[in-house]
Amino acid sequence: MSDDVPPHPMRFPPEHPLTERVRRLCMAYPEAAEVLAHGRSTFRAGKRQFAIVGAAHDDAGAVEFIPDDLERPALLERDDVFVPPYEGAYGWLAIRVDADAGDWELLGELLDTSYRRVALQRQLRALDAQDV
Repeated sequence: MSDDVPPHPMRFPPEHPLTERVRRLCMAYPEAAEVLAHGRSTFRAGKRQFAIVGAAHDDAGAVEFIPDDLERPALLERDDVFVPPYEGAYGWLAIRVDADAGDWELLGELLDTSYRRVALQRQLRALDAQDV
């Protein structure tokens, strides 16, 4: 990368209230890690992403996730759920939320599903042991 290419702009930097609230949900999972990628905070189970704060080229608050295949059609009927650019081609969806508004209970459930879709067996065992 040459020196004259600007870095990706941070729409939702690590200290943004939306990022902080998503972090509290995501970092509770076994072996979860936060990685800055393409100007956004991403949350991973090991090396695989399960949540992204913000949708590409969208300044509105949103969180991207990997839905359950059976829930996808119902989620797409909601006004606050959409197919995000880039990751949408790989099955991801996004839900509009901000730090103070949105369906945070639903988002918690969606992030749980998303984590379970990408987590390794040992991570799932550790998660299920936490749930007891």
